[in-house]
Amino acid sequence: MKETINHAKEKMTKSLNALDKEFAAVRAGRANPAVLDKVMVDYYGSPTPVNQMAAISVSEARILVIQPWDKSSLKLIEKAIQASDIGINPTNDGNVLRLAFPQLTEERRKELCKSIKKYGEDCKVAVRSIRRDTMDKLKAMKKNSEITEDDLKDCEKKVQDLTDKFCADADKAVAAKEKEIMTV
Repeated sequence: MKETINHAKEKMTKSLNALDKEFAAVRAGRANPAVLDKVMVDYYGSPTPVNQMAAISVSEARILVIQPWDKSSLKLIEKAIQASDIGINPTNDGNVLRLAFPQLTEERRKELCKSIKKYGEDCKVAVRSIRRDTMDKLKAMKKNSEITEDDLKDCEKKVQDLTDKFCADADKAVAAKEKEIMTV
């Protein structure tokens, strides 16, 4: 019974962590190395993440510098970034790549806020789904006489409290990210 609730809490935490990862990849007008997390480079026949091939640093507020450890991979990294959905063309000076993040327009900020709300809603749906699965398990335990009616009620309340907490945390994360994006 307790392990069932702990398992649900673990899964809900993972959902919230996934939301944070999604938010890190959203371009908010500032240079953020997490934008490159999903960019894969075809390096000697195997897809390799950019962050495993180069040092990525923020030189200014809106400029990301990518310095490959192997100079011959510079063109490959450049091609991979151009082919990705980042929407920024890197500048190549022969040694490093620079990604200049443009200032976001009001329209683009609103689009980003919509997608952030969608990510937040997806996270809350996942949390509620975990709650439903956990409740089903608890009801099955009650049906098999593994727990009493009172235990079931207590556990249902605990699971609901957990769900409320994680949904509130998701809402807070969404609000914080929206504030970050809307700040000029």
